Amino acid sequence: MSRSEGFRQVFSRPHFRRLWVARTASAWGDAFATVALSLLVLERTGSGLGVAGVVAAEIVPVLALGPFAGVLVDRLSPVRVMVAADLARMLLAALLPLISGSVPGIYGVAFAMSAASAFFNPAAGAVLPAQVEEKELIAANSGIWTAAVVVSQIVLAPAAGAVVTVVGYGPAFWINAASFAASAAVLVRLRLPRPADRTARAGWWHEAREGVRVLAGHRVLRALAAGQGLAALSAGATSALLVVLVRERLQLGPSGYGIALACIGMGAAAGPLLLTRLVSDPRRPAWVVGPYLPRAAVDAVLAAVRVPAVALGSLVGYGVGTSTGAVTFNSLLQAETRPRYVGGSSPPST
Repeated sequence: MSRSEGFRQVFSRPHFRRLWVARTASAWGDAFATVALSLLVLERTGSGLGVAGVVAAEIVPVLALGPFAGVLVDRLSPVRVMVAADLARMLLAALLPLISGSVPGIYGVAFAMSAASAFFNPAAGAVLPAQVEEKELIAANSGIWTAAVVVSQIVLAPAAGAVVTVVGYGPAFWINAASFAASAAVLVRLRLPRPADRTARAGWWHEAREGVRVLAGHRVLRALAAGQGLAALSAGATSALLVVLVRERLQLGPSGYGIALACIGMGAAAGPLLLTRLVSDPRRPAWVVGPYLPRAAVDAVLAAVRVPAVALGSLVGYGVGTSTGAVTFNSLLQAETRPRYVGGSSPPST
């Protein structure tokens, strides 16, 4: 299947288009929040360790809630879970400007928003296979990823840096809140095939343990979990240090951080387009492992150079690795698992 044929097939499905619009809207708002939050914490704490605290607050809920998120999605309507998560994130994003003077408060909101995302992401991962065929998963995930990053990171991240410079942090967080409201409004009308009735259900803890047991006993899923755990730590470190690198080592202002994210976005936009030319079968673990190599190489470059053009240029390669890894990971996970076991299906993007 060619790239254009794959995209045409998935976008011909109305409910996939609705899911795509919702995911894209929230990703566009996230671009403003990502830039504003990192710059705000760096300004308040004056250190990369402070920014690392935000990253830790965002990673811990994903690791802790993953086993239970899949169970909740399996028990309830995935659409309701996504709408509830969007509304929660909308309120939390709107709260950020009101507590922007409190570093512990910022950490608390970041933790709560990540907890809501820990339920939204597996719900979205469970919905997608119901909208497309297995052979279309690569194209569908690529379509969602590409639309999100092309505008959000390439266009909106630099714009977010300019907004912070000119009018402050509040408007950036309010834009993010509005994006979650738009996503919820679109998703509330998303319809899924009626699930089969279940005559008996085990307890929450039992089903969560069953999910862990399935993960431990499935060779592919076990390798995916281990790889993504390490990738989360690596991405978290890069995310925490990038704003410090841009501001203090490369001597660029708030707009420079947005430009750095835009460079990642350019690579992230190209990655899925390349994937759809090379592979349509989601059950190929090698395509999940390979993208880690350019990410490692870029981290080495960032550690060694102080020239802005070289550092920013290398981030394009980081974006390619990030996007191709995310698309292949989600596609393989969706192909290999039932909805209740898809907890934590979206790895960090930076």
